[in-house]
Amino acid sequence: MNPVNTQSNDHQELDKLTGGAFFAPTSGERATRIRVWISTEPIVEQINHVYREISVRDKGVAKILREKLDEIKRAKNQDLVAQEWCDKANKLIETPRLNIADAMAWQRDAAKAGAPLSREPLASLKNALGDRVKNIENLQHRTQVQRESAVLIVQRIEVLSTKPWQEAQGQSEVIHIDLQKWHAESESITQHSDWPSVDAKFPPIIQSSAQHVNLVWDAFKAALEQTQNAFQDPSHALPAVPAWADQIRLARGQASAASASPANVKPKVDPEQRAQAQAAVLVVLTVLEKEVSQGHGKAIANASAALRQALKTHGRWIDENLDQQVQKVLSAATELEGWQRWRADQIRNELLTKAEGLLKNDKPVMGGRKLQEALRDLREAWKQTDTGGVPNHALWKKFDAACNRAYPFVQVWLDKTRAEAAAHRQQRLDLIEELKAWTLKDAQGPDWRQVHRSLHEFSERWRSNGHVNEKMFAELQAIWREAMNAAHASIAAAEKASIQRREALIAEATQIGSADFLNIDAVKDVQHRWQVESQTIPLDRKLAQSLWDAFRKPLDEAFNRKTQQRERGPQAANALEQAVLDASKALELATQSGDAAQIKQALYVLNQAVLGKEVVIKPVEVVVPEPVVQAEVKAQEAVEVTPATTEEAPVTSEAPPVNPEAMKETTEASQETSQEPQASEPAPKPVPAKPAKPVIAVRGDDRPGQKNTQPVQNSGFGQKGKPPLKRNSKDAPAQGKWPEREERGPRLSDPVFRAQRQAFENAEIAMRRLSAQSHGEVLTNLMSAWSQRQTDAVPAVKELGSNVNAAQRQSWTQALQKPAQNLDAALLLRLEIASNLNTQPQHADARRAYQLHLLTKRNDPPPAQTWTQDVARIFEGVYNEDDARRVQSALKVLMKKS
Repeated sequence: MNPVNTQSNDHQELDKLTGGAFFAPTSGERATRIRVWISTEPIVEQINHVYREISVRDKGVAKILREKLDEIKRAKNQDLVAQEWCDKANKLIETPRLNIADAMAWQRDAAKAGAPLSREPLASLKNALGDRVKNIENLQHRTQVQRESAVLIVQRIEVLSTKPWQEAQGQSEVIHIDLQKWHAESESITQHSDWPSVDAKFPPIIQSSAQHVNLVWDAFKAALEQTQNAFQDPSHALPAVPAWADQIRLARGQASAASASPANVKPKVDPEQRAQAQAAVLVVLTVLEKEVSQGHGKAIANASAALRQALKTHGRWIDENLDQQVQKVLSAATELEGWQRWRADQIRNELLTKAEGLLKNDKPVMGGRKLQEALRDLREAWKQTDTGGVPNHALWKKFDAACNRAYPFVQVWLDKTRAEAAAHRQQRLDLIEELKAWTLKDAQGPDWRQVHRSLHEFSERWRSNGHVNEKMFAELQAIWREAMNAAHASIAAAEKASIQRREALIAEATQIGSADFLNIDAVKDVQHRWQVESQTIPLDRKLAQSLWDAFRKPLDEAFNRKTQQRERGPQAANALEQAVLDASKALELATQSGDAAQIKQALYVLNQAVLGKEVVIKPVEVVVPEPVVQAEVKAQEAVEVTPATTEEAPVTSEAPPVNPEAMKETTEASQETSQEPQASEPAPKPVPAKPAKPVIAVRGDDRPGQKNTQPVQNSGFGQKGKPPLKRNSKDAPAQGKWPEREERGPRLSDPVFRAQRQAFENAEIAMRRLSAQSHGEVLTNLMSAWSQRQTDAVPAVKELGSNVNAAQRQSWTQALQKPAQNLDAALLLRLEIASNLNTQPQHADARRAYQLHLLTKRNDPPPAQTWTQDVARIFEGVYNEDDARRVQSALKVLMKKS
C-alpha cells in the first residue's frame, strides 16, 4: 500500500484509505472502521496522517489511533532493548569460559531493563544460557562424584589386600573393569566443551584422583603378580603383602616356622569377638545413617571419621555383608559432603553478589535504614551458611570487603539520625519547659476555655515533634506527663467544682419539677444559670451530655404532666375525637392481625370518623396477638404526647427554651390506601358527602376568632411575580367551575390527630407488605405455569392486578397450549426496556443494538405498550431458568405500575 502524501488534506482519499471512517454517520461506526483498518497493519506514516486529520473531528477515534501509535513505539523500543541484550547473551554463549554468576546476572539485569524475556529470540537465548549453566553445574557435580568413586576403588583394593590372594586375583578383574569405567567417565568430563568454565578447584580434583587410583592399582597388580610367581616357583621372593606372604609360606611347607611365630599365623576368629566387633561397628554405622538421612553437614563428617576408625579397628572380624553396608553408607556420606560444600559455595556466591549490588557507581541503591537492615541480613545468612558447612575463607574475604565498602554510608545515616534524634530531644525538652512556664503564668484562669485550648495545642505540638528512639521517648514521656498533670491541676479543680454546681442545679431542677405548681420563672432562672455555667467551664462531651440529660429530665416531665392535665379538660375529649380515637385503635388492632380485609374495613371507618360521618358496620372479630395490652398502652402514650404552649415550654437544649404557640393541623378529607377492596368482599356503601362550597379568597385577620368578610382586591401580581388569572380570561376555567377544595373534616386536637396519623401510616406499611407478598406469589405461580406449560396454573385476573385484563390473560393461556418453540432473545430485551431495568452484562451489547433498531421503527408502538403481547410470545418459547429470572424481574415492575 502506497503511503499517503502528508501534505494533502483530501478527506476523500483518507476516507477511501480507512474504509469510510471519515464520513461515517456516527462515532461508533467511525471507531469500528478505524479498528478494521488498523488490523490490516498499515505503515506508521499513514497512521500518523490519519491521526492528525481525524483528531480535529472525533477525539474518541483519535484515541484509538494514539494507542496504536504508542503500541508501535513501545514495540520498537522493546526491539532495541531486546537486540542489546541479545548481543550480550550471544557473547556469553560464545565465550569459551563462562562464569555462572555472569549468566545469572544477565537474566536479572535484562528483566530490570524491561527486555521481553518471554519473546523470541530472548526466550531461546535465556534457555541456552540456562542449559549451559546446568551443564557446568553438572560437570562440577560429576567431578565430585568421580573423586569419591576413586576413594571407594582405593578402599576396595586395600580390603582385598587383607583377603587370600586367590580371592584377590578373582576380584581383580572386576576392579579393573570399574577402573576403566572410571577413567572413561573422567575423560568424558574433561573433554566436555564446558569443562573450561568450571570452577578452578575442580580440574586438580580429577588429576589428583586419577594419579592416586593409578598408583594404588599398579602396586596392587605388581604385588599380586609377585605372589602368583612365588606360589609357582619357590625361588621367587615373597610379596610385600603380609597376608599373602604367610599364605605362600604355608604352601611351601614352612608351617613349623609359621606356627613358632604366633604373629605370622592368622588367629581363628572367636564368635564372641566377632559379635563384639560387629556391635561396635553397627553403633557408629547407625549414627552415620541417621545424619545422612537428615543432611547434617558437620555431623556427617564426624560420623564418617568415627566409622572409618571403627572399620580400621574391627574390620578384620566383621563379615562381608556388614562390610558392604559400611562401604555403601560411607559412599553416600562422601557424596553428600561434596554436594553440601558445593551448595554452600553457591549460596555464598549469591550473598556476595547481593553485597556487591548494594552499591552502584560507588553510591548506595537504597536508604540508610534499608541498607543497614540489608547488611545485617546478609551477614546473618553468611553465618548460617558457615554453621551448616565447611567455611570458604576466600569468598568470605570478598564478601566482607563488599560489606565494608557499603557500611560507611550506613555510618553517615546513623550519624545523621543521631543528630536529628538529639535535636528532637532538645525540642521536646524545650516544650516541657515552655509548658511549665505557662503553668505558672496562665493556667489559673479565669478564661477556662482558653486554658483548655492552650493545653490542647501543647498536646498537638508534643505529638507533632520529631522521632526519637523508644528508650528516649519513654524517659521524655514520663517527664511530659508530670508537667501535663501539673498544668491540668487547676482546670481539673475548676471542672470538679463545676460538676458540683451542676449537680446542685440538677437537684434544684428536680425539686422544681416535683412541685405541684410549675413555676415558669424558676425554670427560666435555673436554665439561665445552667447556660452560664456550661459556657464558662467546658467539660468532656459525654460527661456534659449526661449531666444535661439529668438536668432536663425532671423539667420535661413537669411540662408533660402539665400538658396532659390541660388536655384532660372537659372540651378535649368530645364525641368526635373519641370516635376518631376508637377508630384509630381498631385500625391498630386490624393492622396487628395481618388480615387485608379487616385493615381495609378499619381504614374506611377511620376515614369516615375523621370526616365526622357516622358509619354503621357490623363488627369483625379481629385476631390479635398476645401483646394487645401493650399496643393499647402505646396508642394511649401516642395520644398523651402534646406540644408545649406559650406559657409552658419543655427544655430541649442548653439554651433557654423558646415556647412557640402550638399549631394544630387538620387532616385531609380522604387518605388513599395501598389497594382497593377485592371484588369478592362487600365494601360498605359510602355516605354521600355534602357538596363543598366554593372557596372565595378574602383579605383580613387570620387570627382565631376573627371574621374575614372583606373580598380580596387584585394587586396585579400572583405567585412568583406572575399576574393572577382573571375570571373571563382564556387561562381561566369555565365560568363558575373553579377547582373546589377537597372535603375536610372538623379540626382535631393534636394528640388525636397524631394517633389517627400513626394508625394510617402503620396500616399503609402493613398493606404494602401484604401486597408485596401476594405479588411475589403470583409471579412465582406464573413462572411455574410456564415451566410446566399448564394453563390451569395461570393466576386469575384479579390476582394479576389491574394492569392485566381478561383478554391478555387469555392470550397467555393460549400461548402455553401451543408446542414450545425457540425463544426470541429480543422479546426479553423488550420487557427489560419496558420495565426500565438494567440488562445483564453479557446481553448489554445486544440491548444497545436493539435500542438502535427501535429508533428506526418510529411508527411501531414502544415496548411499554406491547409488553403483554411480548409476554404471550415468550410463553410460546422453551422455558429456561435464566430467561425466567429476567421475565420475573421485568413483570415485577410492569404488573405493579399504576
